[in-house]
Amino acid sequence: MSAFLRWFFNFISEMLKGFRLIFAGIGNGFAQIFNIKNYVDIFKAHSTEFSAVSWVLSIVSIIMVALVWLLLAFLIIFAIRKYIRFRHSIVSNEDLLEEISLLQRRVMKMAREKDEIMAMKIAQIGMAPGTALSVEAGRGMVPSGMQQGGLGMPEGAGEGTGEGAETPEQKPIEDGVIVTTERRFSKLIDVDNFYKNYTPPEYDNEIDLKQFCERFRDFACSRMRLYYDVKTIRLFVAGMASTKLIILQGISGTGKTSLPYSFGKFLGNDTTISSVQPSWRDRTELFGYFNEFTKNYNETEFLKRVYSSNYNDDVNFILLDEMNIARIEYYFAEMLSILEMPNADEWELDIVPSVWSTDPEKFDHGKLRIPQNIWYIGTANNDDSTYAISDKVYDRAQPINLDAKGIAFDAPDTPPLTISYSHLNSLFEQAWDMYPISQENLKKIQQLDLWVIEKLRVAFGNRIIKQMGLFVPVYVACGGDELDGIDYILATKIFRKFESLNLAMLRDEIKELINYINKSFGKGKMNESIAYLERLRKLF
Repeated sequence: MSAFLRWFFNFISEMLKGFRLIFAGIGNGFAQIFNIKNYVDIFKAHSTEFSAVSWVLSIVSIIMVALVWLLLAFLIIFAIRKYIRFRHSIVSNEDLLEEISLLQRRVMKMAREKDEIMAMKIAQIGMAPGTALSVEAGRGMVPSGMQQGGLGMPEGAGEGTGEGAETPEQKPIEDGVIVTTERRFSKLIDVDNFYKNYTPPEYDNEIDLKQFCERFRDFACSRMRLYYDVKTIRLFVAGMASTKLIILQGISGTGKTSLPYSFGKFLGNDTTISSVQPSWRDRTELFGYFNEFTKNYNETEFLKRVYSSNYNDDVNFILLDEMNIARIEYYFAEMLSILEMPNADEWELDIVPSVWSTDPEKFDHGKLRIPQNIWYIGTANNDDSTYAISDKVYDRAQPINLDAKGIAFDAPDTPPLTISYSHLNSLFEQAWDMYPISQENLKKIQQLDLWVIEKLRVAFGNRIIKQMGLFVPVYVACGGDELDGIDYILATKIFRKFESLNLAMLRDEIKELINYINKSFGKGKMNESIAYLERLRKLF
């Protein structure tokens, strides 16, 4: 055992000697650095041979070395202070987190105590669990729909309520419906009351699509001093036939907002304008929300217009002005999904989870039906204050480019037109039957799809082909040319996807695509697509 202890002592001694040498070396190093006497002796030994220039240089050298050491000392002190502040901040944050945790525990404890008090009150008055209560500070707790001493109210249960106290006339739940006299949807109930004595207007259902476009153009010119190219109007109407979401994009001042606004005036049914705000992040900005404090639903004009459209056969427009100033995928997400459902009977949106007896008549167990006779028009600018519109939004919408101001022209005075949604939809259906895309052009489109997949790895997709089949026939019925309609869909829905590719590496492929389009469809026929592809080649 003594032999082990001697070995262990020598072993540890040698190790500690190493640490001692380390610290001694560090100490000797600092002693050498700050040995001023040694520096003075060296200076005295060499200064006897200094010339005037040497004296100046030596003094400058001493000053520079001193400044360097002062700078190092300052940096060390600054780093220490920063570290102390950082540590203090961490400790402060930890204290705050601990305080927040303590407060949360207290809140949870108080919530449990409140639930226990509520259960005791319910037991005292003999109510069944789940029956609504009315709590009023300083007046006790009384079951909704029961007056003091009324039916089912135990004697003395309302003591301390106060003289003349009143409670909401609310009854227990019957068949899943809360029976009450309180109203939480005041605007929508006003809509119900309005349509009780509503008489539909006399619709002008003799007009065709071509006349419809021409009359609107003349109306906008003569009554509103707004000038639109007839092609723009045809694109807008054809877009209505292919989707419920239309995006008007282009430079400022080209009539993006005024186009749906004037369409509402033309149809005698004003467009509802919802100005999108940068803070919009969910659907409550469009459809409102239930305020638990006031027990009222915050109704928006968007919700009111969607609801009222269930009552009429009008053509309704809602304008989402500056729609990409917030992320469309956030506040319009549920609508994007609903509008994509093939069965229109499934177009429903949950508004409230519970059902009150005073809820609007068109609600079905808290759900709102999204009607077919309404279109959602969004305006979009592309600048530093806006978000890029994603592919999934573009795929579901029909973008229309407004890149030039309208040229003034003369038109006869044209009054508004009252046309029903049913008739407009029947005109769309007639166009689909009368002007389907020709088999020759369909074959060319399929071949173009295969070429683009092979060369650029981009596919058209079934949704876009379906939209093309709805868009082009209506565009032709409005007075346009079939190839122009196909050209516009290819440019705005297909070739737009190329922007996400590495176009700098695909300049030759794009040139080949331009030649292929000219060869397949004819030179000078697909001007919109060719112009867009050429612009891509120049930009990249």
